[in-house]
Amino acid sequence: MHRTLLTSALALAAATGAAQAEMVFNRIASFPVIKNMAEGEDTARESSPEIIDVTADGMTLVYTDSPLGVLGRVDITDPAAPKPLGNIALDGEPTSVAVIGTTAFTGINTSESYVAPSGRLAAIDVTSGEELASCDLGGQPDSVAKAPDGSFIAVAIENERDEDLNDGVIPQMPAGFVVKIALTDGALDCDSLQQIELTGLADVAGDDPEPEFVDINALGEIVVTMQENNHIAVIGADNSVTSHFSAGAVDLEGIDATDERGALLFTESQQGRKREPDAVKWIDDQHFATANEGDYEGGSRGWTIFNKTGEVVYESGTRFERELIKIGHYPDKRSDAKGVEPESVTFAEFGGTPMIFVGSERGSVVGVYDATDPANPVLTQLLPSGIGPEGYVTIPSRNLLVSANESDLIEDGGARAHVMLYEYAEGEASYPQLTSEGMANLTGWGAISGMVAEGESTVWAVSDSFYGYQPRIFKIDVSSKPARIVEAIDISRAGYPAQKLDLEGITLDGEGGFWLASEGRTDRVIPHALYHVNAEGEIEEEVGLPAELMAVEKRFGFEGITLVDGTLWMAVQREWADDPKNTVKLVAYTPESGEWGAVRYTKEEPATGWVGLSEITAHGDHVYLVERDNQHDDRAVTKKITRVALTEMQPAPLGGDLPMVTKEDVRDLLPDLKAGGGYVLDKVEGLAIFSDGTAWVSTDNDGVDDHSGETMFFSVGQLGTGY
Repeated sequence: MHRTLLTSALALAAATGAAQAEMVFNRIASFPVIKNMAEGEDTARESSPEIIDVTADGMTLVYTDSPLGVLGRVDITDPAAPKPLGNIALDGEPTSVAVIGTTAFTGINTSESYVAPSGRLAAIDVTSGEELASCDLGGQPDSVAKAPDGSFIAVAIENERDEDLNDGVIPQMPAGFVVKIALTDGALDCDSLQQIELTGLADVAGDDPEPEFVDINALGEIVVTMQENNHIAVIGADNSVTSHFSAGAVDLEGIDATDERGALLFTESQQGRKREPDAVKWIDDQHFATANEGDYEGGSRGWTIFNKTGEVVYESGTRFERELIKIGHYPDKRSDAKGVEPESVTFAEFGGTPMIFVGSERGSVVGVYDATDPANPVLTQLLPSGIGPEGYVTIPSRNLLVSANESDLIEDGGARAHVMLYEYAEGEASYPQLTSEGMANLTGWGAISGMVAEGESTVWAVSDSFYGYQPRIFKIDVSSKPARIVEAIDISRAGYPAQKLDLEGITLDGEGGFWLASEGRTDRVIPHALYHVNAEGEIEEEVGLPAELMAVEKRFGFEGITLVDGTLWMAVQREWADDPKNTVKLVAYTPESGEWGAVRYTKEEPATGWVGLSEITAHGDHVYLVERDNQHDDRAVTKKITRVALTEMQPAPLGGDLPMVTKEDVRDLLPDLKAGGGYVLDKVEGLAIFSDGTAWVSTDNDGVDDHSGETMFFSVGQLGTGY
């Protein structure tokens, strides 16, 4: 049965009255790897899970952590509640790991310089942390693979180049090679080490092969990618190179190939884009898949299935990237480089179905493909990942998929690095929660900010300043699952895309148009302002702030706008110059009279970072607000909906004493933000409430810039009062 990304078999069956369960992957847990640091260690240091594997019983994960120089271990006896087992310290940089039984075969880089590379393969007992054996590899290791029968280990000796030398262009000696080491009764036999040369094969710097990734099939054949050389080789069981070929190039059409313009325009092309594959994985004894990450000269934004003689059996082209665009995971700042940048690929059978898992490093998504027909794999799901998925391990015996996400944004105050677990079970796919699937034209989106409800099933939303050259209003149909963007209205000024906007709020004007709130930044010449636009998105009126507000303005301005009996109310995110600590203004403006006023609101006092308001929405006898801190994952404390009675919303003139309103807590959003098995996202920014009290909440994904790209868009039902 052909399955599409967004219409599950379950939904189709329900529509025909013959519902039956479907097996799907859903994320069930996220493990922040800093939990593996010992008590007293500095957890502000970078920690990064990269390549990951699992013990034979499927109960203990083992991953490499290059910044810390350790192997990390995670107890997944209960996969929904992973527990730290601590780190194993190494005397170098771990590059890859393959586990057989309870022994972790780990490549360790000990190089003193690029011209004097060195490294070793260590056998480490996962339970005790004891090093059992070590073999000198004669160079700098990258990928490590285990034979399916456990008879040997293969290591890609990359001898990587210096990217600061000659702009990273190869050749840069010494050349790399592949090492093969036999295992005797599961133990390393260093005397058996064989060095397999790859020089003279590639058309690109053939005298300097740089093996990147290796994998081994059931016949004992090794496939190796040479990313910088744009070349692939297959090594037979007798250690001879049985075939080798260029990875080739792809012509890309309908892509965004221009960086730094803040607009999603998929109208460009790149001709002859080299694949330059990174990860490679056998899917049977005749075929393997590559993730075409690219390097300096390439990156085809997709993935490929080859047979072992070099014939292309399947090429995804731009199809994989286009699916990520629809779910808001397109990294616009990577447009001129490698787009969503597929870097990793793995394979396993689940429930008798052969599946290929493709990881987008920059889009932070795992694509799940049914590979029953290798010439026509079918995308069945897109799974949300942490930032920068690097390695995967499949555990079919337990119906588990695990991703290691290497990016740790501690220096920027962002999310920490995580290992994420997904379970294959009967049910309904929980992601994506918002998509533009079904629109006539490919429509990218992201950075969803303010929202407002209309009618029975329409939510209008705006995106913020990340897309500064493409400000838009999105019409969202929440009656479908996932919710669908059905229209994108470009905001214009005198017929041209409006600029100098940071849209953070939207409300209906009652006449078919909208009022929009823009958060200003004086240092970037972006004004604090209100904009009245018609149904076509044309700005008809611009309202600047009065002198009393401009005299005290700061960067963190209007977040949200709502209309109450002819008066617009805007929430100011954080304290301005005249606000007492931990208080902010709710500002009123009446368009008919031009009058301004305000009240004050007391927000929570943060233990770390800051707390501010992100939205204001009127419903019934109250205005509802989103109050949040700027913390991610386990550090998050305040993510909630509050409300203030309209009877207290009596604005006083600006510049004098302002009345303090009484807030009432309505809903703690932390459980909702944890419900998808991921870490808590920091930016809850949208709240829309329908006439029956049903509320929808959204998060801002920062345009997939130092962010996983994940957007949560969900209903919290009818709002009650109190926690």
